[in-house]
Amino acid sequence: MKILVCISHVPDTTSKINFTNDNTAFDSTGVQFVINPNDEFGLTRAMWFKEKQNATVDVVNVGGPETESTLRKALAIGADAAFRVNMAPTDGYAVAKELTKVAQDGHYDLIIAGRESIDYNGGMVPGMMATALGASFVNNCISLEIEGEKATAVREIDGGKETLTTMLPLVIGGQKGLVEESDLKIPNMRGIMMARKKPLTVLEPSENKTFTSSVHFEKPAPKGAIKMVDADNIDELIDLLHNEAKVI
Repeated sequence: MKILVCISHVPDTTSKINFTNDNTAFDSTGVQFVINPNDEFGLTRAMWFKEKQNATVDVVNVGGPETESTLRKALAIGADAAFRVNMAPTDGYAVAKELTKVAQDGHYDLIIAGRESIDYNGGMVPGMMATALGASFVNNCISLEIEGEKATAVREIDGGKETLTTMLPLVIGGQKGLVEESDLKIPNMRGIMMARKKPLTVLEPSENKTFTSSVHFEKPAPKGAIKMVDADNIDELIDLLHNEAKVI
């Protein structure tokens, strides 16, 4: 089985986010970047298939040279090879198109992507890939088993879970639950050394055309001051909730 894991290069959630050029561009100065958490769950599941079913696992990213450290981490975790499409990932459709081409050229049986990236939270790429590939698609996937050409997946739905069966090829949008957080792999020294010898192929984009652009970014408004009310002063609390907070 050949598996392709799509990797996004995203800011660590502890990073302080700012914007430049009159709030039209993201400022990466001093920001620590990591593997998108939803993608990391998928990569860890792919490693399980590699260990248990002798699958081959490749990783792919759309981005500039600055994203190669993230791909090298994926190689250190255990991926066999990496591809970087040399294009800024500013448009979900363009990213999906480039990833689809890599998937088609590699004839992969299973494509694992995160349900969304934690930077722009578009949540559109895996679904568009599945449509372009003519493959089955399971989003919000929290469990995946493969037996031969048959896949059994569980996804979260409103109020519960849904179990589905389908045939490969398959695209999933994975998330927390696909593996346990305790199962996430940390590269060891041997993996880091081996990653230096594994192939990281740079591909030029097939079109390099985007159809959307970010016009303006705006951070959430700062929280207002907190007013402390004595536990015995119910009248003051009701007055504040009614006249200031306007929730009653």
